[in-house]
Amino acid sequence: MIEVVDITRTYRIGESSVNALNGVSLKIGQGEFVAIMGASGSGKSSLMHILGLLDVPDTGEYRLMGKKVSGMSEDELAAIRNNVAGFVFQQFHLLTRMSTIDNVMLPCIYSGERGEFRKAALERLDMVGLGQRSGHRPNQMSGGEQQRVAIARALIRDPMIIFADEPTGNLDTKNSHEIMRILTELHEKGKTIIMVTHEQEIAEYAGRIITMKDGRILDDRRKPSAAKQAELPPGELAVAASTLFQPTRMFGFFVQAFQSILSNKIRTLLSVLGILVGVASVIAMMALGTGAKAAMEEQLKSMGSNLLSIRGGSARIGGAAQGSGTVTRFTEKDAEAISELTPLVRRVSGDVTGLGQLVSMDRNWSSSVEGVDYDYGQMRAATPTIGRWFTRQEIQGREKVAILGTTVVTKLFGNLNPVDRVVKINRINFRVIGVAPAKGFSGPRDQDDVVLIPVTTGMYRVLGKNYLDGIFVEVSSAANIEPAKSAIDALIRKRHKVLPSNEDSFNIRDMTQFQQMLSSTTQTMSMLLGSIAAISLVVGGIGIMNIMLVSVTERTKEIGLRKAIGARKADIMLQFLIESVGMTLTGGIIGVLVGVGVSVILSTFAGWAVKTSAFSVVLATSFSVLIGLFFGLWPAQKAAGLKPVEALRYE
Repeated sequence: MIEVVDITRTYRIGESSVNALNGVSLKIGQGEFVAIMGASGSGKSSLMHILGLLDVPDTGEYRLMGKKVSGMSEDELAAIRNNVAGFVFQQFHLLTRMSTIDNVMLPCIYSGERGEFRKAALERLDMVGLGQRSGHRPNQMSGGEQQRVAIARALIRDPMIIFADEPTGNLDTKNSHEIMRILTELHEKGKTIIMVTHEQEIAEYAGRIITMKDGRILDDRRKPSAAKQAELPPGELAVAASTLFQPTRMFGFFVQAFQSILSNKIRTLLSVLGILVGVASVIAMMALGTGAKAAMEEQLKSMGSNLLSIRGGSARIGGAAQGSGTVTRFTEKDAEAISELTPLVRRVSGDVTGLGQLVSMDRNWSSSVEGVDYDYGQMRAATPTIGRWFTRQEIQGREKVAILGTTVVTKLFGNLNPVDRVVKINRINFRVIGVAPAKGFSGPRDQDDVVLIPVTTGMYRVLGKNYLDGIFVEVSSAANIEPAKSAIDALIRKRHKVLPSNEDSFNIRDMTQFQQMLSSTTQTMSMLLGSIAAISLVVGGIGIMNIMLVSVTERTKEIGLRKAIGARKADIMLQFLIESVGMTLTGGIIGVLVGVGVSVILSTFAGWAVKTSAFSVVLATSFSVLIGLFFGLWPAQKAAGLKPVEALRYE
């Protein structure tokens, strides 16, 4: 079953070399009970580690059931250990955060098989007399009971060979004999037992005793009463060997990873704190940015969509600009001509502006007076929330009706409804017919500190103008803005006989460019705020990596145990990555809740415009997962790269 030929093994300790094995050759048959004895440093443990596939020889050949295993990869050796070998260690190597039955089931999660393993684990615990203590943890049990749990774990995969490394070294006489009784019974049932011990009394339980000294076999003695066990028939060997090298898929370590996270609650909390703060900052900062953008968009709506503003140009005399409108002054006929540029133009409104002194009862206020046309209300989102807009008849008849901004209403009427009340504008009585919707500030200007009156009334009754200060044009679509600008430019030049070389005669401003500029600015601010907050995520990720590196060091023996019972490099790596991502994802989820809470607080108590978007939540959560993967990769690789025998010996 087992054959080693002239194997050697040398260890480096500092700058010196230790020859643990020097040309050892050995055969062990199926069903034998072999005890390997020797003084400390004789090489007995090194030999068992090689036989148990926990270590590989430097030179020589090792065959298991006729197959050469010396050149196999670590994953192939792990599959063999999981399917063929069961290990009983002197230090027990039970995971204290897991119950007895979970410790026994541990090798099953690396088998790649599906099934109900709890029943099989209970049977193994009953076999060693601990069925009633399946729910206890290792620290609630005596040394002898813990060793029996380790034996049950070694049996869960029904291995052909049981490797016992000083199984009674930490036990008293009574428990030592109990453990040997169990191993003897297993041998009688056909199991191959390979045991390392330094006690002659314990070695006498075996049918074959191999004594080693200085890395060589000094004596190989069989008891007269122990007949050599029959080897497996060649056909059965082939079948058994073929089952060793099937690829395995393991998923049970997901549970193991989360058990590890929960076993150190304080450390986990401190680890996820940085991620929590980072995600909360990202959510809050992006909520502020999105809220500011939404508030800006609301203000931009008041400017109208696809809007053009046409203003007269400025003449220059002696290098000094004379002011807007000193060259080209628009008339109502110009506005009518522009409105006929269909289908490019949808709506047109002439505009005149000036200052007016407003008086109502014992209150007075100085405000902007703006004369506008019928379509202005829809073009500039100025349709009253209280009252109504002007009628065409009122505009044609130069009626004295007014629509007040909310600031004017507050200054003249307080909390009273101003509709149908009279207000004097430059000593002329006007009837209030509506209140314009609130628009807030646009730079230093209060857009609500305004009085809207019919454009004809403004020109001929209030401001004394026979011309328009400007014309607002709503283009039919965003795609028609440039064609509309060209058509309007040509029309005005034709009507006012303006030469193409005279560029200062009038100007046409595209308001959508201003909207795009503001939108781009707010978006840039949002990204800047989010990027600054993301820095704390990176800092949190560094903390996660530090904790995971500490965890790898603390759990070195655990990693060695997992590899001994069949865990592959990918399994160890994935488990530590799951732990890392699990912590960052937990911090991310809590951070989302905290970030949303902070946003609500800022909105409620500080009055800031905030808006939490689904994008920011998904972005922050996804980024936290990526942080876990990135910063958990190095610790995971470090854990996966540990050698089983070195990890088990780690102090």
